[in-house]
Amino acid sequence: MADRRTPVYRARGPVNGEDWAAVASALNERMARRRIGQQELARISGVSVSTLRELQHGAGRRVQNKTLVAIAQALEWPDDHLIQVLVSEPPVAGTPGEPTGREILAALARVEERLTEITSRLAAVEQAVTSADSRTPS
Repeated sequence: MADRRTPVYRARGPVNGEDWAAVASALNERMARRRIGQQELARISGVSVSTLRELQHGAGRRVQNKTLVAIAQALEWPDDHLIQVLVSEPPVAGTPGEPTGREILAALARVEERLTEITSRLAAVEQAVTSADSRTPS
């Protein structure tokens, strides 16, 4: 039986409550941070470049859940990440409270990217130190 929380798409037009602009924003931000272009993401995800382009511009038409899942997997997000972005209600401005799931995932993605960057820098420093040690006479 289908999960009732995840909408089943049968119509081609937009549905109330879907935020395709939020999907576009999340997708564009992740692609920029990962330095991945449309061609490469299309290849990895198995989604056409034209569909990716539409999603990056706020999707004039709806795409299937499996398409959003394929893109999320290619960008190393949880499978349902883009679906959750699509159907999540935007936070009310100025309302204090706990961070939304989207904010938490975005923060975790930033931490992960920063750790990757730090690891790369540390590897370069280790290599430089090892290289310098091998050139120093005993």
